[in-house]
Amino acid sequence: MSATLTQRRVGDKSTKGLSAIDTYGNEFKVPDYTIKEILDKIPKPCYERRLTSSFYYVFRDIAVCLAFGYVANTYIPMVPNMALRGVLWAAYSVLLSLPYTGLWVVGHECGHHAFSDYVAVDDTVGWIIHSYLYVPYFSWKFSHGKHHKATGHLTRDMVFVPKTVEEFKKDHGVDSRVKLSELAEDTPIQTLTSLLMQQFGGWWWYLLTNVSGQKYPGHSTFAVSHYNPVSPIFEKRDFWYIVLSDIGVLAQTFVCYQWCKSFGAFHWAVNWLVPYIFTNHWLVFITYLQHTDMTLPHYDSNEWTFARGAAATIDRDFGFIGWFFFHDIIETHVLHHYVSRIPHYNARPATDGLKEAMGSHYRYSGESMWKTLWNSARACQFVEGENGVRMFRNVNGVGVAPKS
Repeated sequence: MSATLTQRRVGDKSTKGLSAIDTYGNEFKVPDYTIKEILDKIPKPCYERRLTSSFYYVFRDIAVCLAFGYVANTYIPMVPNMALRGVLWAAYSVLLSLPYTGLWVVGHECGHHAFSDYVAVDDTVGWIIHSYLYVPYFSWKFSHGKHHKATGHLTRDMVFVPKTVEEFKKDHGVDSRVKLSELAEDTPIQTLTSLLMQQFGGWWWYLLTNVSGQKYPGHSTFAVSHYNPVSPIFEKRDFWYIVLSDIGVLAQTFVCYQWCKSFGAFHWAVNWLVPYIFTNHWLVFITYLQHTDMTLPHYDSNEWTFARGAAATIDRDFGFIGWFFFHDIIETHVLHHYVSRIPHYNARPATDGLKEAMGSHYRYSGESMWKTLWNSARACQFVEGENGVRMFRNVNGVGVAPKS
């Protein structure tokens, strides 16, 4: 809905009292509180980064990986039935992806300087962990930092930037004057195919081409790669850090080569390759659902503020896997966008203070994340809005119909 006469400007940045209609048809009220009001509610001890606690989780995750590996590599070969052995190896590889993802989360905290009080320690630990998981550490750290600085901003956010109506029409090969009502609904098979490509290829394609991020006209597809030291994603001062990120990935490539040479390709595949593939699935699964929901807004530049952008995220519940293996990255993600330097082991009490400060603007969903993944893929195809606040719409007949 358009801004009303009762709304007023807050400084030169944003309009107070804005609202919009979400995909469900409910009124979404744009938050107007300040960052100070948020930070004042977070207990001061939550900011403490304890080196011993942080290393505990690194070594705990590694211990879990080694324990899983010992049991699997010792006992699965003893199973006489080949088909059953295959099932057990597959199950083991998927299971191993859980502590692998936990290690990725700890490496991600290093990039936010949430691991310790020492930047050199954080970057060393993060570089080692992320390189093992084939992530260019500094490249990801820099682009992810920009994502945090501009979450929910349509032209500055760095990941899961939704399509506008015009971009959606262009992707479907139709003129901008064509009404969305004239476009055919996606079939469930199309949605499933798109989801599988997103879950099992999206992470690599993002690192290689910045897909789902901002567009950089005049640059070729791979020129915006996270592996390119002169990519427009980065600043000139980042050059040698990107090179160091690439060296880490190349070093892991050598490790994988030696692994295959010493123990065989099958041993490498079930203990690293397949768990790595599923780790990438979990990363996309987590991040997509943290920023994509029928109740979440995106903002044009004139109405975006940091406080609003950080609130354009949602906490979910993934049970034991979420809090034990994934270190609460799903359950406390809204907090992470307000204060990314708070370590995960302090995130629960900090989130309690955050909820008090945000009130009704705090977003949480206890719905099954698998169900939400499907619903979001069907309903969140593009964003639409007239007053600088854009909400998700679709051509699948889910929720409120688009106007264009």
